[in-house]
Amino acid sequence: MFLVKRKPTEEVLTESELQKLFEENEHPEHYIGFEISGMLHIGSGLITAMKIDDLVKAGVRPIIWLADYHSWINKKLGGDLGMIREVARGYFKAGFVSLGLDESKVRYELASEHYDQWYWVKVIEVMKNASIDRILRCVTIMGRKEGEVTESTAVLYPAMQAADIFHLKVNIMHGGMDQRKVHVLAREVAEKMKWPKPVALHTHLLMGLQGPQKMGFENNEKLDVEVSSKMSKSIPSSSVYIHDSEDEIKNKISKAYCPEKQAEENPVLELCEYVIMRDKPLHIERDKKYGGDADYLKFEELKAAYQKGELHPTDLKNAVARELSNILKPSREYFKKHEELLDVFKEGEVTR
Repeated sequence: MFLVKRKPTEEVLTESELQKLFEENEHPEHYIGFEISGMLHIGSGLITAMKIDDLVKAGVRPIIWLADYHSWINKKLGGDLGMIREVARGYFKAGFVSLGLDESKVRYELASEHYDQWYWVKVIEVMKNASIDRILRCVTIMGRKEGEVTESTAVLYPAMQAADIFHLKVNIMHGGMDQRKVHVLAREVAEKMKWPKPVALHTHLLMGLQGPQKMGFENNEKLDVEVSSKMSKSIPSSSVYIHDSEDEIKNKISKAYCPEKQAEENPVLELCEYVIMRDKPLHIERDKKYGGDADYLKFEELKAAYQKGELHPTDLKNAVARELSNILKPSREYFKKHEELLDVFKEGEVTR
């Protein structure tokens, strides 16, 4: 249970069901689905790999579901289904392998290769057991607002995602907090259909390096403020890619939003909490005239020191860039040996 619930896990629906699942099944089946779009960053790739590694150690059998049809519906990679499949089988799978998830630990499946007539029956069952309004509320899992949906295929997207889960007969469905709506839908449908109800595991969404982005001004009228802070591959400056060079990582972190003494909505401190200090202390290197080197054993200790002004943003950023570079070294070296996997992005300048 500890391994499943440790950071970056943010929510389990429900913990009692998870406890019962492990009591009855030593090796629960797991699923996480991915749209195939741009390059993997630490929010999509590293956070997922860390949590799947926890699950493997807990005895879970994970599946990384390469959702080619979902990517096609959502017009990823220019809506080119052939390219989506090429990137899924090549770069995308390789990215997770470079993060330590080889096929001895994880099954990689291209979704459309499993779509038989019984799968489409499940899609229809999901749609029969959910209202149009309920489905439309789920389209935010596509990274879009309800009002932005203009194609009728969008209503298929959540129904297909729920059907994926039932078709695979998994015990645990896993995603970021942005996938919560469709997971709740799947649990509701399971109850109505008397199907086994999977546990939902939701992980933290890393903030983009640009910090919180506040929107909501129109015609000089202040609307409800909406914070759009998620790390995004479509905004390269907001993210660190898993194969970035040491210089690129240092440069991106040096420019990251990190107000002095401010701990809340601070993406650099967030990297410490959810990535760097999950299971190790953080060493700060600095000149003696600024207090000399320091070691923080726990994140709470680091956070308190930062809020008091005992730790300067520059010193924190230098330490975070160093540690992140070390964590991503295996991916960086892997892609140096397999540079051809990045060619699709260089030639087509594909980011989404």
